[in-house]
Amino acid sequence: MAKPKMNQEVIKRTAELCGKRKITIPTFAQMKDPSLVPAKIQREMRKVGLWDVNPLNLFRINWHNDLKTGLYGGVNYLELPEAITGIKARVIGIVGKYFPTGAHKVGAAFGCLAPRLVTGEFDPARQKAVWPSTGNYCRGGAFDSALLGTTAVAILPEGMSKERFTWLKSIGAEVIATPGTESNVKEIYDKCWEIKKTRKDCVVFNQFEEFGNPTWHYHVTASAIEEVFNTVKKPGSRLSAFTSATGSAGTIAAGDYLKKKFPGMKIAASEALQCPTILMNGFGEHRIEGIGDKHIPWVHNVRNTDVVTAIDDESCMRIVRLFNEPAGRKVLAEYGVKKEIIDQLGLLGISGVSNMLSAIKTAKYYEMDSNDVVFTVFTDSMELYGSRLEELNKERGAYTRENALVDMERRIKGETTDHMRELNYYDRKAVHNLKYFTWVEQQGRTSEELRKLWDPEFWDETFARVTEWDKLITEFNKQTGL
Repeated sequence: MAKPKMNQEVIKRTAELCGKRKITIPTFAQMKDPSLVPAKIQREMRKVGLWDVNPLNLFRINWHNDLKTGLYGGVNYLELPEAITGIKARVIGIVGKYFPTGAHKVGAAFGCLAPRLVTGEFDPARQKAVWPSTGNYCRGGAFDSALLGTTAVAILPEGMSKERFTWLKSIGAEVIATPGTESNVKEIYDKCWEIKKTRKDCVVFNQFEEFGNPTWHYHVTASAIEEVFNTVKKPGSRLSAFTSATGSAGTIAAGDYLKKKFPGMKIAASEALQCPTILMNGFGEHRIEGIGDKHIPWVHNVRNTDVVTAIDDESCMRIVRLFNEPAGRKVLAEYGVKKEIIDQLGLLGISGVSNMLSAIKTAKYYEMDSNDVVFTVFTDSMELYGSRLEELNKERGAYTRENALVDMERRIKGETTDHMRELNYYDRKAVHNLKYFTWVEQQGRTSEELRKLWDPEFWDETFARVTEWDKLITEFNKQTGL
C-alpha cells in the first residue's frame, strides 16, 4: 500500500483548528489500552457525559468505559447462559452500548478519519465529511465531525429506524436518505458518486473500502476480546470461534488478529437469510439493521473466513420482543435465567441478536462443548430501536406468554445448522471474486488491486500501518499546542 502524501499546509491549518477547539486525538494504542491515556485527560473526563459532544469523548472510543467512575475498567461484555442459548459452549459478546453515540461504529469512523486528518488528506476547515452508511457508522462520523466543527453529510437508507434520523439531525448533520432499506447499499454508492462529481467541498469516507475501518477492529476490538478470554477462561478453555455480521467487514477483521493468536479458531461471517450474499450469491431485503449486504466489501479479508451463517430476520424481530417485553422476560425467568442477566438483555440490538444466533449455529455445527468459548459483538443496544418495538406491537398486538414460549423454543433453542456453509479454499476464492462486479466494474478499482487483496501479506502490511499512524497522530498533537 502506497504511503499517503503529506499536505503540510492542510496539516498546519487542521492543527490550529484542533488547538482552538481543544481537540487532542487519541492514538490507536490508547484506544487499545486506555491506561496509556494521560492522567490529566482522565481527570477532565470525569466531568463529561458519555454521549456529550465533547472532544474528551474521543478518549472513550474503546471497549473499557466504566460508567460508575467515568473512566476505564475492564472490557464491557455479557456472557449468555445456557438457559438462554441451549448449548454447552459459552457465548460471550463484547458490548457496544458504552461507546459515545451508543454504538461501536464510532470506532470505525475514527479509524477512517484520523489517518486523513494527520496526513492532510482531509481539511475540516474547508471540507465536509461524507459518511455512507446503513446507520451507526454515519452516526459515529457525525459525532466526530461535530467535534471538529465541520458539517457531516450522513447518507443512509430511508427505511432505517427513526431514532437514527432524529439523532443525526440533532447533531447538525446534513442527512440524505437513499431509496430502500438495510440491503440497499448500491443506492448509497450511487449517491456518493453524485457527490464526488457535483460537490467539490466534500470528502467521502466509505467504510466499505477504507482500510482504517478493519484496522481499528484488528487492533482495538480483537485485543478487547483477547482480554475478556484471558479473564474468563478456565482450565481447558479454548477460544474456538468469532462470529460477526459482515456489514462493512470492519468488525470481522478482529478475527484476523484472533486467528494469529488462536490458530485453531473459526471465523464465521453472518448475514441475513433474506439476503444471503455469501451463502448463495443471493439478494433481497431484510430487517437486521446495521449489517448491509448485496455485495462483498472491499476491506473483507475473505480468505480468512471459515464459515457463513444466514440468520432469519423474523427470528431477530421475535427475540428482541422476547428479551425486552415484560411477558418475554417473565418467561425467561421461568427458564432459569437470572434477573441480573435478564436486566442486561437490552444490550443486544437487532444485529446483536443476529450475532448471538450465528454464535449458536456455529457452536452446534462444530459440536462444541463447555470448553469452547464463542465470541461475538453486541454492536449496539435496543436504546436505538425503541420505535421498532412500538411498530411490532401495533402490527402484531401485545406480546404474550404464549408468544414468548414459542419464540424461546423455536427461535433460540430450536436454532439449527441449516442455512450455513463451511467454506473451502475455492469457496473463499469465489466469494473474493464477487468483489470484481462491485468494485472494479462500478467503483473504479482495478483488477490488479483486487488480486493483491487475496495475498495474506497485503493484510499483514495493511494492519501494521497503525504504528505509522500513531507516530503521525503524536506529531500532530504537538502542533496543536495543547
